[in-house]
Amino acid sequence: MSLFIDKLAQVVRNCDPSNAAAGCDTLLPNVAANQASQVVLLQLVFGVLGGLALLFVVYGGFKFVASEGEPEKIAKARQTILYAIIGLLIAISAEVIVEFTIGNV
Repeated sequence: MSLFIDKLAQVVRNCDPSNAAAGCDTLLPNVAANQASQVVLLQLVFGVLGGLALLFVVYGGFKFVASEGEPEKIAKARQTILYAIIGLLIAISAEVIVEFTIGNV
């Protein structure tokens, strides 16, 4: 805990409230990512998540076919498919939200 307090005190010492133009040295790293690289990275992440969700839908389908009419196995297969579709919808909506947000900046 004392390490946190020491770092916080160092940040406060490096911040000059009387000179707002100078800003504050927060000791956080500066990220050199521009907007285009952020969009590409997020598209890649959401694409992978969408692909995984699609694979789980297929896996749930195989479980459904292999259930041999047993109600417990059918319920588990339906649950797998349902959760995969929910995940796919979340990935798609996240992509839409990011595109909308970055497009309006």
